[in-house]
Amino acid sequence: MRHRKAGKKLGRNSSHRRAILRNLATSLFQHEEISTTHAKAKALRPIAEKMITLAKKGDLHARRQVLSYIMDKSVTHKLFDQTKDRFLDRQGGYTRILKTGHRTGDGAPLAIIQLLSVSDGEKSEKTIKKGIGGEKKIPEKVSDKKGASKGKK
Repeated sequence: MRHRKAGKKLGRNSSHRRAILRNLATSLFQHEEISTTHAKAKALRPIAEKMITLAKKGDLHARRQVLSYIMDKSVTHKLFDQTKDRFLDRQGGYTRILKTGHRTGDGAPLAIIQLLSVSDGEKSEKTIKKGIGGEKKIPEKVSDKKGASKGKK
């Protein structure tokens, strides 16, 4: 049983797994979007969220914690100077994982993990479902549906 065993092993020993996740996190913040396997993307998500949360704190201790994990100093400066400002009013959910298919060599499921932009956050909060013809769809009550079906018979 795997009770209280958090995280995926990814088929590697602990030092190799840590090195892979550090490199993936560095690449994610450098390019803001990377393509990897779905399992690695899911393992990277909590690490990236923690790094952004530390960047939002912005103090010296948080900067040193991020510098100890991220492999490139300039990427850390970019995270604290530019990326932090995008997520100041957001309470979490800074990344998105999109499935993209399977790798041709071994059939591994691939995914793209990306940092959300400012406009993505606004759209998700203000989405309105629209029916046929573009008009707003009003949710019907259960009693209305039953009454409508009795009237048609």
